[in-house]
Amino acid sequence: MIKPELKISAIQTSLVWQDVSANLLHFEQLLADCQDQDIVVLPEMFATGFSMQSERVAAENGGQALEWMRQQAQQNQCALVGSLAVKDDNQYVNRCYFVEPDGKVSHYDKRHLFRMGNEHQHYQAGAERVIVNYQGWRVCLQICYDLRFPVFSRNQNDYDVLIYVANWPAARAYAWSSLLVARAIENQAYVIGVNRVGDDGKDVAHSGDSVILDFVGHSLAAATPNRQQQLKASLNHEELHAFRQRFPAHLDADNFELV
Repeated sequence: MIKPELKISAIQTSLVWQDVSANLLHFEQLLADCQDQDIVVLPEMFATGFSMQSERVAAENGGQALEWMRQQAQQNQCALVGSLAVKDDNQYVNRCYFVEPDGKVSHYDKRHLFRMGNEHQHYQAGAERVIVNYQGWRVCLQICYDLRFPVFSRNQNDYDVLIYVANWPAARAYAWSSLLVARAIENQAYVIGVNRVGDDGKDVAHSGDSVILDFVGHSLAAATPNRQQQLKASLNHEELHAFRQRFPAHLDADNFELV
């Protein structure tokens, strides 16, 4: 059964460089303000920051941070979304977890690795899109640099919500904001973009600019740049379905197959 309205919370905050315990404690305190939400979204590599020291920061199969996500999802009765540096079968991946209150865990491994930051030299690229069915809603998981590749995220009438977790630098904030709107419009889907703020351990500045967009690209909630902030919005499934019925652009989309 489809839940008519899906309550979303997005947490924009700074991260403590490569300090898992400090970050988990910080987010645990912030989650106290996310009661009665269906999905809470955290930034990319929320437990460590966007570190290329994969051997140091990547925990085996999610480790302490994934167990923390399970506990917090159960305690707060919400699905928790965010990415972690993970060691899996002797490979390192940037893995986005979708953890449900009942303990079910789904994950997506970042497909497009940020070459300009040498991510491709430290992590293994994922191969498949992942769409999670939660409360009757179909949720597509993506990570940061994936945003620049619209073919990979193209809605094939298989999702309702598109989530991007990110550590997107302030120097390219305009691209971040513009591309999120484009993904919402072209895919006729709700889009959630959650980015961090503050400087990381490499002195790269991040301005946040987190946003929750509706299916025509209008903002339902937008964070103030460079500030810790929690966004909240309700997504309406009937309104989404009605718009797609009135404006069925997907029926004229080009056929293609991801290989």
